[in-house]
Amino acid sequence: MQQLRARQLADWLADESRPDPVLLDVRESVELDICRLEGSQHIPMHLVPMRLAEIDPTQEVVVICHHGGRSMQVAMFLEHNGFSTVYNLMGGVEAWAGEVDPNMRRY
Repeated sequence: MQQLRARQLADWLADESRPDPVLLDVRESVELDICRLEGSQHIPMHLVPMRLAEIDPTQEVVVICHHGGRSMQVAMFLEHNGFSTVYNLMGGVEAWAGEVDPNMRRY
């Protein structure tokens, strides 16, 4: 598992020469009601094991949560289950709001 900073993810998403990763948001639904990264796939952390088949293991996956703790656990789980290119968004959506999108709602 690799660590990815919010600014690095923003640069990646802006780079038209590079395919976008799967943005896997593992927060709870009530958290997504507050804010989310556009285009993210939502699977709450506790449901990832049951819904693993919904995530493409051939694509690069960036796992997202509020501060980066839950996403790190899920990223390790994905690697343990054969996903080869997994990133943890360090600092989560909180870092994204602070470093990339100051208009994003915080909680």
